[in-house]
Parts: sequence; structure tokens; C-alpha cells
Amino acid sequence: MQQRGRVTIPTDVDVVPETLTLMERWGADAIRDCDGTDYPEELRAVDAKVYSTYYTTRKDNTWAKAHPEEIQQMYIMTPFYTAVDGDLQIHLMTHLYPDMLKVNNRDDITRWWEVIDRTTGAVVSTSQWSYDETTGDVTIHKPEAFHSYTVSFLAYIMWDPVHMYNAVTNGWKDVEKQITFDVRQPKTHTYSMERLRRFIAEHPYVDVIRYTTFFHQFTLIFDELAREKYVDWYGYSASVSPYILEQFEKEVGYRFRPEFIIDQGYMNNTYRVPSKEFQDFQAFQRREVAKLAKEMVDITHACGKEAMMFLGDHWIGMEPFMEEFQTIGLDAVVGSVGNGATLRLISDIEGVRYTEGRFLPYFFPDTFHEGGDPTREAKVNWVTARRAILRKPIDRIGYGGYLKLATQFPDFIDYVESVCKEFRELYENIKGTTPYCVKRVAILNCWGKMRAWGNHMVHHAIYYKQNYSYAGIIEALSGAPFDVKFISFDDIRNHPDLLDSFDVVLNVGDAYTAYTGGDNWKDEAILTAVRRFVYRGGGFIGVGEPASCQWQGHFFQLADILGVEEETGYTLNVDKYNWQDHAHFITEDSGDAIDFGEGKKNIFALESATVLRQIDKGVQLAVNTFGQGRGVYISGLPYSFANSRLLYRAILWAASAEGKIHRWFSTNYNVEVHAYVKNGKYCVVNNTYEPQQTTVYRGDGSSFAVDLAANAILWYEI
Repeated sequence: MQQRGRVTIPTDVDVVPETLTLMERWGADAIRDCDGTDYPEELRAVDAKVYSTYYTTRKDNTWAKAHPEEIQQMYIMTPFYTAVDGDLQIHLMTHLYPDMLKVNNRDDITRWWEVIDRTTGAVVSTSQWSYDETTGDVTIHKPEAFHSYTVSFLAYIMWDPVHMYNAVTNGWKDVEKQITFDVRQPKTHTYSMERLRRFIAEHPYVDVIRYTTFFHQFTLIFDELAREKYVDWYGYSASVSPYILEQFEKEVGYRFRPEFIIDQGYMNNTYRVPSKEFQDFQAFQRREVAKLAKEMVDITHACGKEAMMFLGDHWIGMEPFMEEFQTIGLDAVVGSVGNGATLRLISDIEGVRYTEGRFLPYFFPDTFHEGGDPTREAKVNWVTARRAILRKPIDRIGYGGYLKLATQFPDFIDYVESVCKEFRELYENIKGTTPYCVKRVAILNCWGKMRAWGNHMVHHAIYYKQNYSYAGIIEALSGAPFDVKFISFDDIRNHPDLLDSFDVVLNVGDAYTAYTGGDNWKDEAILTAVRRFVYRGGGFIGVGEPASCQWQGHFFQLADILGVEEETGYTLNVDKYNWQDHAHFITEDSGDAIDFGEGKKNIFALESATVLRQIDKGVQLAVNTFGQGRGVYISGLPYSFANSRLLYRAILWAASAEGKIHRWFSTNYNVEVHAYVKNGKYCVVNNTYEPQQTTVYRGDGSSFAVDLAANAILWYEI
């Protein structure tokens, strides 16, 4: 087995001997600097690739302060204010961190700001409001009494949000607040290309420029107490300026409105069904950002260096599964691995030579402190990500942060050493082959491949409180033996036969969100295509409030396929009788209790359905047949090994493939089997830190019993 390679570690000037020791122990062949650290002179000749973190939009306050008109901007909306009697004054910076943002009244506020009567939705005439720079207030003159109003305005980003996050997390005092400058703008564009060439020339020992990231920060806003106020890892509201928006207008041929970004205050977050204007803006940004990123990548290559992108921070416009990304010419992508879904978010990227995952925990004092347990976090991180690695491996792993903190935890150092060895073993066994896939599965939502593996995620495996029951579906699939694709409603409209290339379609989320589709389910083309697919033998699995919108006597538009409906109050007068639980293939491994997470309270079964689980007469799990096909309803499914097995069985049943259950299969759901037929190998994996026993079924249906040590992985020849 390879003893060295495929591992990156961080360093700093105060840990040179420790860096050399860990390079030997972990088998690292690359070293990186981190935010707030310097690369040691003593390590410049070491036998390893050197990564240097490069910030395209910050760490140059001299330039930013000299060109304040080219500081980056974001759109902000004030809270709602209700007019009562007389003029209404609205303070723009209420509940915003004063050092992070500065109101932009340098540009024409009558063109780029918008005051809206939120009671009617009407835009208030610019002649009816004014702004006082000394007080920071907008005054609305003669508003309608008891109407509510908001102001949408542009603000300069005076403290880079990621730098602020790092400063707050690490308790940095008296730190110079790094200003975010805009590489898209003319003077900063020219300067930035010169700055990049100068940086490369001054750092000849650097092999890989690790761009962190390119130009526009995802939406991250802090309140007056320096707490996160709003975060959307996919948010575009910090990628705006009059310069950019005027270009956008020329390309699309219509006038820009702040509301295209503000979106009633929802900021077009990833749960909103996107408007045409917002999708136009995203497409424009992807094209422009890709062109500019390619310019930097070309400079990097001309200087003899590799170009690596960090998947995060200023990454807006760099969506890695979209066509524009393929044109940039990056050598590599590195991203933070919080779980299996985030690993697939990295490993599924095409068009780069290699991918790298930065594993947790990050070497920050929020984890590495007296009484902290970084080893536990590392174990959870590895065993969770390993499932996905076994389906689609990344090419490298690494760690980030301050190495000095990690060296104070010898158990952690020992554990990571074992992870590095195991990763190299996995990679050697599985790279270059497609693992055995039982069925082809499509996740249907408004975003399709643009949000592949990122559904229901804040960022890096952090879930929103209200949707861990949905994120669990994506996490389970990240390490499951299925060929998973993410498709959009537009994909179906543009390719009516698209669904024929799948066995099962999933629709997962709450009503009226982008992840279930909202009014897309009023489109007869969508309804007809999905019904035809299932009727002819396909499977449809709905989780939460699938295919939902109030329309033509139904809330679940595919009630005929799913066999269930949601009580919204409109059918209280209709008697319901189908409440009896039944045993079923899907629940054979589940026992008496199934964790549906938050579940749903008001789901009832139609007469045709078979109820598998109900709680207080609220259906949580049911199945139904429709023509030659099948439907499955699940109220929610947080990630666990037990729930992963339930979903596995549900997909097989929906695809009418129960007979394939005993193919590359473990009877114990804590243990999984992954087969690599092309390589003539398969492995049996214990996903727990406890010993496990199981019966393993090979691809031909033959079986054998096996005992596995905690977290063990055993390799076999086919």
C-alpha cells in the first residue's frame, strides 16, 4: 500500500518541527498556509507541494481605501415599518453590524434603491421619500396610514464577512478589518491581475495557488451584536454593484430592479422558487465570473503554477456543476467535508484534474480547547464521509487551521494518522472504477444539477433546524449504491423523455419551496410526464409535502400516485378511514420505532394506499400502486443507519426490484457492502465504533457470516 501522499496539512512559523514530524506520520505530500498564518522560511525547500492561500478580494486595505468606489457591495432590506400618522422615518442600519456595512449613497439612490409599500406591493415614487446622510434615515413623506414599508438599499462591505467570522470565532482583538474590493470593476480588475503576477513572482516556492475563492462572497450578514443574522451559502445578494447591474441590463434587455435580488426580504434564498429575473441574473454572473476567473487561472498557468479553488467563501458564480465552470481551466477544487453530501459536492465535480476534501475538525479554538474532544468530531466526520468516498472518491484529503492547537491533542494526532492510511487504501482500491449501482435515481426540484448534493444544507453539513428530516435523504443517498442525478422541472419541460432514463424519482421538502416546486405542479406538462413515467413502471417517492400546491381540488398534486393527501382544512368534512398499520418489505429492518424527525401531522391515506406507519392518525409512511408503477410517501427521514436502510428498501420497492435486495447486501444495517465489479473487489464496512456481526450477500446471492471490529473495513476479491 502507498505509504505517503494524497494528504495536505497546515503549517505556521511557530510549528516547523511539528510540521515535519506530522508530514512523516500522516504521510503528507503537501503543506498549506491558513488565514492569519505565514509560510515558514525553513519549509520552503521541503519535499512537498506548497499551497498558498490567495485572496482575490481582500488583504489589501491600502488599495481598497484608495478606491472606495470599487469596494464590493450588497443589497440589504430594512425591517418592515408601519406608518401611523405623518411621515415615516426608517433607519437603514437597524440590527446590522456597524463596522461591516456602510450605506452607499455615492451612486444614484433614486436609481439603485427602492422603497416599497409592502401592504400593496407598489413601489413608492422617488419623489415621495428622501435620505438624510447625517442620521442614516430614509423619510417617507405622506405614507398611507397603517401600510407597512421597507427600504432596499446598497451597502459597501467594509469588513469581509469571512474575515469577520474568523475574527469573532478566534477572539482576535485589535485586528485590522479587511475590506472587500471588487475585482469586476475596471481599476481593481487591472490592479488585481498585476497583484496576482507580483504575488507569484514573490513566492517562487509556492506550487499551488489556492484561491479562496474568487470574487463574490455568499450572503453572510451579522447583527449589531456580531452574531450571524442571515446566511445563505448560495446567496447572490453580495454580488451586486451599479457597474455590474448596468452590464446585466445591457445583456438581458430589461431594466433591473432591486426587488429582483431583495425578493420581499427573502433574498432569493435557496428555498425560494426562483423567478425568471433572478435566474437570468445568476446566469449572467456565472458567465462573467467564469471569464474573470479564467483570466486569473491563465496567469497562474503562465507562471508555472497550479490553480486550485476553495469551494466556499467568495465562490458565488462558480457553481461547479454548471457549464460555465468547465471553461475556467482550474486544476483542482478543495472543499470542506462535513458529511457524505458535502463530500459528493466535491468529488462529483468534473473538469478538474483532482479534488480534495478538507476534513473536520478545523484546527480552531472553538474545538481545540481544554476539555474539547476533537478526536470524537474527527471520528464522526470520517465515518460519515467514508460512505460517500466509497461511492465517488475525492483524490486527496487535508486539514486546515492552526497546527499548534492540534499538536496539543496526541490522541487526535494518532487518529488522523490512521485516517490518512485508510484513505490511501480506499483510494487505491476504488479509484477509476464505477461502483455497483442497483438503480438510477433522480432528485427533482427547481435547481436540478446547480444545487446537486447541496439540498437542505446551510453549508458544510450544517442543517437548518426545520429540515434535517429532508437533509437526511440526501445524506443517505450520498453513500448508497444508486446512480443519483439532480434534475429540474425545466429539464423535464425541455426533454419530455428525460424520466425514462431513471427508475425512481424523489421530491423532497416543504410545500411552496424550491425543493418541492410550488406552482410547477400546476403545469400539465410536468404532471403528465411524471404520471406517465410511474404508470409505465417507474417509482415516485415523496418526502414531506411532495408535489404540493393548492390546485384543482388537491394539495398533493400526485395524490393518485402517492395514495396520500394533506389536510389543509378544506376537506375536514370528508371522512377518512384508512389508518391501519401494515407490515411491508420497506419496514422489514426497521423494528417497531422509526425516526421520522419532525414528520408531518396532517397527512391522511386514500382508500387505495397501504399505510405502513401512522402517529395519532397522521400518516408517516405509506405506499400505493399506480398502473405498473409505485408510489411511496415518507413524512421525513433524518440521517441514521437505520433510516438509510429504510430508504434503500423504499427505492427498491418503488422500482419493483425487491428481488435485488440480496445483492451486495448486509443483513445488519450498521454494515454496508460496496462492490467494484470492474476491479474485481468488494468491501464490507462497519459504520459504527462498536463491533458488528452480519451476513453478507455477494452479487450472485451467495452469502457468508462475518464479524467486524469497530469501524473496520474488510476487502475481498470477487
